Amino acid sequence: MKTWTSVCGYADLLPERGACALLGSEQVALFRTFDGRVYATGNRDPYSGAYVLSRGIVGTRNGEPTVASPMHKQVFSLVTGACLDDPATFIPIFPIRVTSGMVEVSVL
Repeated sequence: MKTWTSVCGYADLLPERGACALLGSEQVALFRTFDGRVYATGNRDPYSGAYVLSRGIVGTRNGEPTVASPMHKQVFSLVTGACLDDPATFIPIFPIRVTSGMVEVSVL
């Protein structure tokens, strides 16, 4: 059973920008794309070890929503968490939903 935590209002997330939330001991990067979808990933860049992915560059690659790390520019899928430059590397992704205008994330 998933436990959902309200993080922020949907309108508080700016399109194509990231935001960070601390849920328990987990730093979560939240993203809203221009098409209105929301995504949640871990905030830690696996290459540098820095908690900076929420400050990354949001975009797309072959139609897939992505974030590029601000440290070394590796690109990660917001859908699967896979590094598109190194498919053996992943960042965690978390279930996310919008309920009554509030963004909710489930961190197991």
